[in-house]
Amino acid sequence: MSNQIEIGRGKRARRVYTFDEIGIVPTRRTRDPELVSTAWSIDAFQFEIPVLGAPMDSVMSPAKAIELGRLGGLGVMNLEGLWTRHTDPEPLLAELSTITDEVAAVKRMRELYAAPIQPELIRARLGEIRDAGVTVAGALSPHRTAEFTETVVNAGVDLFVIRGNTVSAEHVAKEGREPLNLKQFIYELDVPVIVGGAATYQSALHLMRTGAAGVLVGFGGGASSTTRATLGIRAPMASAIADVAGARSDYLDESGGRYVHVIADGGLGTSGDLIKAMACGADAVMLGTALARASDAPGKGWHWGQEAHHEDLPRGRRIAVDAVAPLSEIVNGPAHVADGSANLMGALKRAMATTGYSELKSFQRIDIVHAER
Repeated sequence: MSNQIEIGRGKRARRVYTFDEIGIVPTRRTRDPELVSTAWSIDAFQFEIPVLGAPMDSVMSPAKAIELGRLGGLGVMNLEGLWTRHTDPEPLLAELSTITDEVAAVKRMRELYAAPIQPELIRARLGEIRDAGVTVAGALSPHRTAEFTETVVNAGVDLFVIRGNTVSAEHVAKEGREPLNLKQFIYELDVPVIVGGAATYQSALHLMRTGAAGVLVGFGGGASSTTRATLGIRAPMASAIADVAGARSDYLDESGGRYVHVIADGGLGTSGDLIKAMACGADAVMLGTALARASDAPGKGWHWGQEAHHEDLPRGRRIAVDAVAPLSEIVNGPAHVADGSANLMGALKRAMATTGYSELKSFQRIDIVHAER
């Protein structure tokens, strides 16, 4: 059955779905939540929970990356943020939290992010995480990757993330600017690479063919992004994840057994969204807003992405987020609110147990229903 619809005589569109439009269906079997495992692995690295902390200054600091690592997840440092531009960003983060006027906030953020990235600070921040004994991950945007890769790898990073709004394997650059050759870059690198965002079957398949260990699905930014309003770009996440999961299956056959992990990145505001992302085929999720709500988050009640202070075309915004609980309680509970903002892993385990699944890979096979809103 075709999911194409006619939006006018000269254009057809594909019907796609958001998390709000789908739900999971219990099976005939249930089990105790204590019998459920949320463990996952990528390359040689094992994790107790399928959660990556988004590389955003309002979400991850070295201390929060370490804490998330000890909670069983993976904190990803933003290697183009305040922590690699300023020796002591804590007072600057505190200052930003006191600015309520949006125009003034964007102006001040542009000033702070105009400071040059310092290679010695990249080494220091990643070294701090490495010394804590947790898996080390850092992220760069595609146009900064070539410049700082050697510094990042020499600093002892375990997983390298190339993250942008939209990352393709076939970028066309203007004359005089050499685009990043992803396939060659990943082939020559000694560490696993996670790359994205991608939102379609074809774009994800191309990224998988570059040798990436994981593909980010979505455009990141989440609630702090206005990409839809400024650029008209939108990728309803339920369909995007299912499309990329389909590319993963086809690439598994094409490559003779090479499995590329699908990581949902964006639109994951509650535990219900996280659960539906896994049901649609994600192996793990990258959380921004959900972790920015931590009472001990670096953003101190505010959340923003790289797009918020873009020098030419801001297409994100800094948003106020209500503090819910410390990071540990947001991830593993106990929850003191009933809105899906805390004890994310407890909710995932409960959903898996209620629907009869004991492991994440099998949970991807769960039945999904569509309900008109």
